[in-house]
Amino acid sequence: MTKAMLIDVSKCTACRACQVACKAWNDLPGETTVCLGCYDNPPDLSPDTWNRIAFWEIERNGQLAWVFRPVRCMHCHDAPCVQVCPTGALFHHPDGFTALDPAKCNGCGYCTQFCPFDVPRLKDKDIWGQGVATKCTFCEDRTTNGEVPACAQACPTGALKFGDRTELLAEGKARVETLKARGFDQANLYGEKELGGLGMIHVLTDPPETFGLPVNPSGTMAEVWQPWIQTLGGVAVGAALVGVAIDWLVARKKIKVEEEA
Repeated sequence: MTKAMLIDVSKCTACRACQVACKAWNDLPGETTVCLGCYDNPPDLSPDTWNRIAFWEIERNGQLAWVFRPVRCMHCHDAPCVQVCPTGALFHHPDGFTALDPAKCNGCGYCTQFCPFDVPRLKDKDIWGQGVATKCTFCEDRTTNGEVPACAQACPTGALKFGDRTELLAEGKARVETLKARGFDQANLYGEKELGGLGMIHVLTDPPETFGLPVNPSGTMAEVWQPWIQTLGGVAVGAALVGVAIDWLVARKKIKVEEEA
């Protein structure tokens, strides 16, 4: 049974309970943040912040409105990050989310470049600067043991709901119709089909771009790029081995000359 989360932005009050719960459950350290003169804090995701509440001030029907959205991994079914990951560290879990095995991550950073939602971040894991990718894990250690994600458990308004994806899609569509009846003419459901279907389904009161979401997120570049980079990678490895062999031969000849002299 494919799991998912329904996020109803009309119920989000930006209390940040989900943000705190994510930090607490995943043992993520606090960070020194910078005030940019708006409600956002911190201003962006980081290796130690996998979920944050983003804020937008918009005009709706001639009136000022505040809208909020939790920003985190969208757990795409056809995830570009999975397509470009050369080690298999990122993969599609049978429960429906995009899983990450840090032990397999080589820190290449391809996932950070091809995610249409700009989510993964790289964290230094040793003194040599080698990195490891980080992102929301959908609380895999909780959900695979019959528990709901920490963020959903902490949400006091019901803006976050975890469960069977098919059931959540039906509920999301019903909520959209309710919002339209309340005067939110541009209410829509985001995530039903985007990138094969998202694990984070959003009930939006306004168009996706209002919330910083791409209207048509695509993994096309990842699909085209992956075969080429693998081919070029093979060529590069071959060239490197040839270079090493030539260097060894040159050095060996130099040593022999010196020995004969």
